[in-house]
Amino acid sequence: MDAILDFLKTTGFALIASDWRVLVMILISCVLMYLAIVKKFEPMLLLPIAFGMLLTNLPGSGMFHEVLFAGGHVHWDLFGGAPITQELIDELMVNSSALAQTLHVGETISVGLLDVLYLGVKLGVYPCLIFIGVGAMTDFGPLIANPKSLILGAAAQLGIFMTYVAASLMGFLPNEAGSIGIIGGADGPTAIYTTSLLAPHLLGPIAVAAYSYMALVPVIQPPIMKALTTKKERQIVMKELRPVSKTEKIVFPIVVTIFVSLLVPSAAPLIGALMLGNLFKETGVVERLNKTAQNELMNIVTIFLGISVGATATASTFLAPKTLMIIVMGVVAFGFGTAGGVLIAKLMNVFSKNKVNPLIGSAGVSAVPMAARVSQVVGQKENPSNFLLMHAMGPNVAGVIGSAIAAGVLISLLG
Repeated sequence: MDAILDFLKTTGFALIASDWRVLVMILISCVLMYLAIVKKFEPMLLLPIAFGMLLTNLPGSGMFHEVLFAGGHVHWDLFGGAPITQELIDELMVNSSALAQTLHVGETISVGLLDVLYLGVKLGVYPCLIFIGVGAMTDFGPLIANPKSLILGAAAQLGIFMTYVAASLMGFLPNEAGSIGIIGGADGPTAIYTTSLLAPHLLGPIAVAAYSYMALVPVIQPPIMKALTTKKERQIVMKELRPVSKTEKIVFPIVVTIFVSLLVPSAAPLIGALMLGNLFKETGVVERLNKTAQNELMNIVTIFLGISVGATATASTFLAPKTLMIIVMGVVAFGFGTAGGVLIAKLMNVFSKNKVNPLIGSAGVSAVPMAARVSQVVGQKENPSNFLLMHAMGPNVAGVIGSAIAAGVLISLLG
């Protein structure tokens, strides 16, 4: 009977009594899985994130240990079986008293599956590998054909820096404000990469917010686009883009890599990975690598990235006032980003003979190709004969580059 009672005390059902918040987190993870499966909100990443959140909050599973990554860096000695010291507990008391109170001097950590997978996030490996796949699936032709699209892609990054200022005024630390602001770039891997370096303790809520709002781009953007434009502006028909040669498409990623890496060295990992993947696609001489980057590599890394990011959404981290504020600030970031692109497009029309349909400015956020499709849909409702998709793809892919550069600037200044 004593053995049976001892066993019952070690079950997850018994451990729930010590922290009821895990039930809330399990419920939240199930809601996110519902949104991914039934509503199809970014299911490729939201589903593994939600399941990772479920796994990390199962009491007694021991799959993820926050202490291994506490203080913003990897405690390699604990991975090797070293005991927890009083010095480490004292260090954690400064920033994470709740976590410190659960630790005991001399205790050792039995490394779990998600601890190992999370190393790929913490060391910045997964987001860069995903960018190789993104590059292999991206056509920079519309951007090359219309270089002015770069201005719209840059303008849409307004959301990142405006949100950074707003989050700072709300009491967030500079590194936390930078991580929250990057949500406005509408680029999940960039948000994860930046947050893992600047504010890893916010990785769970920021990743969930970023991918949730990316899925809601068709809902968030149209009201802002219509509010900032007139019917006449939305009906503007743009000239057909010029053909882009294969040589231009090959030279472009090489030049961008060199220029951006010299300008913002911190952005080199993301930009370099993105442009390498694009070279695989455009050169045509490494078709096997191109297919691997688009399919096998993307799929495998997406699974690892999603599960390990979800693992950071523990009850103590996620169920905090900061999380709700991050969710709210995420909407603000998207709104400013959309507005910035539209308003700059309107400003360009003041000085340009060839008018730009302001709707394509909203595609400057880097949700590829969803934001470009939204521009097309809204434009065709106003003028059924108007086709804005390829024009919108220019600022859309420019937004990918712009968000990576903005992330590099934030990492350089705040890291």
